[in-house]
Amino acid sequence: MRLLIVGTLKGQLTVATKIAMDKGASVTHAESTDQAMAVLRSGRGADLMMVDVALDIRELVLRLETEHIHVPIVACGTSSDARAAVAAIHAGAKEYIPLPPDPEMIAAVLAAVADDSRELVYRDQATANVVKLAQQIAPSDASVLITGESGTGKEVLARYVHGRSNRARGPFISVNCAAIPEQLLESELFGHEKGAFTGAIARRVGKFEEATGGTLLLDEISEMEVRLQAKLLRALQERVIDRVGGTRPVPVDIRILATSNRNLAEAVRDGTFREDLLFRLNVVNLKIPPLRERPGDILELAHHFARKYAQANGVPVRPLSADAKHQLSINRWPGNVRELENTMHRAVLLASGDEIGADAILTPDGERLDQVRPPAVEHAALAAEAVTRALVGRTVADVERGLILETLKHCLGNRTHAANILGISIRTLRNKLNEYTHDGVPVPAPHGGDVRMAG
Repeated sequence: MRLLIVGTLKGQLTVATKIAMDKGASVTHAESTDQAMAVLRSGRGADLMMVDVALDIRELVLRLETEHIHVPIVACGTSSDARAAVAAIHAGAKEYIPLPPDPEMIAAVLAAVADDSRELVYRDQATANVVKLAQQIAPSDASVLITGESGTGKEVLARYVHGRSNRARGPFISVNCAAIPEQLLESELFGHEKGAFTGAIARRVGKFEEATGGTLLLDEISEMEVRLQAKLLRALQERVIDRVGGTRPVPVDIRILATSNRNLAEAVRDGTFREDLLFRLNVVNLKIPPLRERPGDILELAHHFARKYAQANGVPVRPLSADAKHQLSINRWPGNVRELENTMHRAVLLASGDEIGADAILTPDGERLDQVRPPAVEHAALAAEAVTRALVGRTVADVERGLILETLKHCLGNRTHAANILGISIRTLRNKLNEYTHDGVPVPAPHGGDVRMAG
């Protein structure tokens, strides 16, 4: 993990540095926010920033947002800085650590950022086969395409491959191609020169250079526009990149891993993905089966998440009752491991007594898993059937909007599930929803929350 410490605090942050390094973190120092921004722009990067509370944290947060740099901030100060600590949290810091630092608190913060949920937990032979192949190809520098439904653990497997590669001591940099607007993704990947476009106030090194010596994960690569795919292909073939606004190529030394929850061969046929790029990325394909096709993993993962969230919430670690195990085993888990994790987190909080019973294994809306309910695909089919009964007199756009919103409603606002059912990309779905919201049409919020309307 990469830690950037900003400020001096009369040497007390030096103690924090030693503690962090003892925990295996790579530490960089900056005395001011200007120096910190220079470090981040230079490509050295950071997974966490510990910032002197005496500095202007609000200004730092705004500068990071302006330049689209995403790094969590932990404020640090002496115990007498109570007001400054509160102000730092309000300004955007995630946590406040009093100084002199407590080793256990520093360790806890580092562990939270490292996120031990990335651990590989499995028992099913289908998963074991994938892991065996991952172990076999990990030491090479070959590009790897990791495919599978949303929530199956594609990034977890990517980190596993990196950790067993010859680049394990180098950085692991992940870019979500679906989450970054198209007009910013090129700069995020390849960097830019000062003045290359409005808002480019200084040179910034992109993720390709930041990952030099390590691994770059292109998450949801199918969402990248075709024009940018051509530039990516050149980077993979030539091992050089061009910064936006740059005048000379920059060499890079990285390994590329990519993930997709869509069928890229179909995307090639549809003209939305380059065939030559697919060949370049897909040297090895690690295909993760959905959770319903690896039933041996369900209880193993359930026990793991029960322990994890019991410890995180300070409650006793309880075993699963026989009835609870049965409910977990027979569920289809359309949201895969991510859905199971959320279910077990909820169960840990709701359980009472000596065991986690079936009454604590509930859906987000409070239903038991064994209550009969059609799967999401059947919901979508029923919604489509209801729409088609009254097609005459309606425009294509009106029918499309009704189908999209009904599908989203039955997926409890989950954009990824709805996009998969509708057969469109998540970016297309989001663009449609933004149009509806702008027109004042109610749109189901993520995670089954209240609908959103343009205000």
